[in-house]
Amino acid sequence: MEICKILNNNVVITHNSDNQEMVVMGRGLAFKKKVGEEVDSSKIEKTFVLEKHGVSEKLAQLLRDTPEQYLNISSMIIEYAQSHLPYKLDEHLYVALTDHLSFAISRHKQGLDLKNPLTWEIRKYYKNEFQIALKALELIEEETDIALGEDEAASIALHFVNSQLSSENMADAVKVTEMVNTILNIVKYHFQMELDESSLNYERFLTHLRFFAIRFIRGEKLEDSTDEFLFNQIKEKYAGAFQASEKIATYLDRSYKWKISKDEQVYLTVHIHRVTNRHQLT
Repeated sequence: MEICKILNNNVVITHNSDNQEMVVMGRGLAFKKKVGEEVDSSKIEKTFVLEKHGVSEKLAQLLRDTPEQYLNISSMIIEYAQSHLPYKLDEHLYVALTDHLSFAISRHKQGLDLKNPLTWEIRKYYKNEFQIALKALELIEEETDIALGEDEAASIALHFVNSQLSSENMADAVKVTEMVNTILNIVKYHFQMELDESSLNYERFLTHLRFFAIRFIRGEKLEDSTDEFLFNQIKEKYAGAFQASEKIATYLDRSYKWKISKDEQVYLTVHIHRVTNRHQLT
């Protein structure tokens, strides 16, 4: 294998026998080496293939200021996640997750552990991704002796979800965007108001809608667990938001032949109420 690009003393870009771009890692792998020279196979500790153009350039930029230890941890996490998820993760996750881990660990060392306001939603709607992210925390602790909290697990899980969306084909990505935008417009027109896009409730609602749309793309169904009493309580207590959710249900049925469950309608109603109630506590 010939060195095509040197990212730092321990990381180089080369090509495998199928001419695929490949990241090769190992202590001192590129020390006193030049582009065009052979990779010392005895020093190789880890490799992963890059199929998309441009990822190696972004890794090179990132590793100028980020220890490759975090790239190594990210690759372990991604390898574990890929073996436990039913969809392909986008290669840009190597860059995004490495950058995230570097920043999160740096903040932790400064005593600045931030709360993730979307932890509850992520844990509930993406249980598989969240469990994998908890395993990621274990890997991080094994490699760094730093124990990050569940809020970071939620952030890592969200990286998996976003990576999944970016790896879908263009038609599906457009469908998700159209669905989310139309639902937001239905809510705006129903209440004759602009939504506060800087608010936490808007962020929560938008995240829920993205998850909602991705579940449709993946053909996942949220089974009903809401009893009639709770459903009717929500319907009565949040009448305006419930009416908006009915308009959304009609749109989804007419446009996508998707009949949403009572659980989905309850969750939509609660989020719509929060995002349209200016005085609702966050």
